Order: sequence, then structure tokens, then C-alpha cells
Amino acid sequence: MLDVIHFILAGVVVGFCVGVTGVGGGSLMTPILIGLFKIEPHIAIGTDLLYASISKFCGSLVHAKKLNIIWPLVIFLSLGSIPASFATTWVLEHYLSQSTHYKMVLTMFLGFMLTITGISIIFRPQIERFFSKYRNPNPSETLIDPNAITKNKHVYIIIMGAILGIFVTLSSVGAGAFGIMALIIMFPNMPMIRIIGSDVVHAVLLTLVAGLGHMNSGNVDFHLLMWLLVGSIPAIVVGTLLSSRMPERLIRRILGITLFALGVNFMVNPIKAKPVKAETAQVVILQDQSQKIV
Repeated sequence: MLDVIHFILAGVVVGFCVGVTGVGGGSLMTPILIGLFKIEPHIAIGTDLLYASISKFCGSLVHAKKLNIIWPLVIFLSLGSIPASFATTWVLEHYLSQSTHYKMVLTMFLGFMLTITGISIIFRPQIERFFSKYRNPNPSETLIDPNAITKNKHVYIIIMGAILGIFVTLSSVGAGAFGIMALIIMFPNMPMIRIIGSDVVHAVLLTLVAGLGHMNSGNVDFHLLMWLLVGSIPAIVVGTLLSSRMPERLIRRILGITLFALGVNFMVNPIKAKPVKAETAQVVILQDQSQKIV
């Protein structure tokens, strides 16, 4: 029962941060599951991917209703990210899952993505201001033809999607803040609301595919997932309603610094597989010898 309460509280904390700042879902949940609850990295990542997909789905409906989504952009991102996610899951299951370096590889990728995400959150205002001079000041820019925005950049969009697909599948981090920063750099003239809307929809698709891949490998804890959603969904609503009254910049900066510090810690001190005990190793050797004799 105590674990259930802790899981719900974790969902509340993460959901509230998402509601207030718009970021921090996958970036914050996975470190909490690994660092505080001592959940195995592959289980934390797989569970968090499905958690992110479900929690972002409601936001994608709002963006779709307000016509904030550039569907050609979402489609070309998905053409890169979804095959890359399938390929990454296949490599994890067939080559890395039995390796003693499995946990270390996952936590180092997680640390790298947390570090990049933390930097993008901290310096997001400066990045937006830098690229704002390339934006079209015309107030009718929201009516710009989506095909004109993405014209001649299809290959770059697919490559960016593939990169996101690999890193998100390995770490459950990057579909939100990192994806938005990449789109701002690639499309400085695109309205911010449409960048956010397109990124959210793509994140739903990518985290769902990656999460299902992890689920197929047995890396999803549905009991944990249920209680995280119980805590986070109401907290997202409350955080969204209170966002205009909260010090969003301060919370965003604290969140960015926290993620950066966690990322550095995971890269410097990755979780490693526990060494096999001498007794266990001896039993395995004896079993192998007996099988050869038979």
C-alpha cells in the first residue's frame, strides 16, 4: 500500500510540472523511477514510454481541435522515428538484453538525453529569441501553407525523426523538449504553437510505438503504470489551470538544472549489472558440464 501511495505522489509531482511548464513528463519520470524507487532501468524506460503516450494524448486532442498540427511534418518525422524505434527495440532484445552492459548502456543514454534536455529547457528562451529574428512578423503567418514550410526539407525531417526514434526508445527522454528545440532550429519561421502541436502529436505516436516494443520485450510494469496515471492526470489538469499564476520561468529553470544534474550523474555513475555470485556461477558451470556428458 505504501508503494502505491509513493507511485501516485510521483505521478502528481510529474503531472504538475507538465501542467505548469509543458515539459518534464518523460524527462522527470524515468529518473524518479530509477533513482527513488530503484526500478530496473529497462522497466522504468518501458513503463514511462507508455505513460508518456497516454498522458500526452489528451494534449494532442486539444492541439488537433485548435488546428495547431502540421500533419506533413508529423508524417515525415514518423517515417524516420517509427522504423528507427522498431530497429532499436529489435537490437535491444536480440543483442543487448542478455549482455552484462545492458543496464549501463541504457542509463548512459538516459544520462546523455537528460543532459541535453536540461540544457534545452534552461536556455529555451535564449534559443527562441535567437531564432525569432528569422520568423515572419506577419500576423497571418498561422495560415501559411504547411507544404511550403516543409518543402525541400523532407530528408532532413526524416533523419531528425530517426535520431529521435533511437534516443527516445533507448531513454524515454527527448520527444518533448529536445524535439521542440530541434524543430525551432530547423523551422525558425514556423509559428511556435504549431511547432508544439506537431511535436506533441509526433511524441504520442513515437512513445506509443516504442512503449509497445518494450512491452513486447516484457519491460512494462502495468501496476506501476496505472498508479502513475492515477496521480498524474488530475495533477496535469490542476497544473495547467494554475500555470498562469505560478512562477513558470523559475520552475522551468529549476527543472532544467535538476535534469542536467541527473543526466551528468547517470553518465558518470551508470547502473551496472550486479556481478554473478560465485555459488551461482559454479552451479551454472556444473549444469553445462552435465549437459555435455549427457
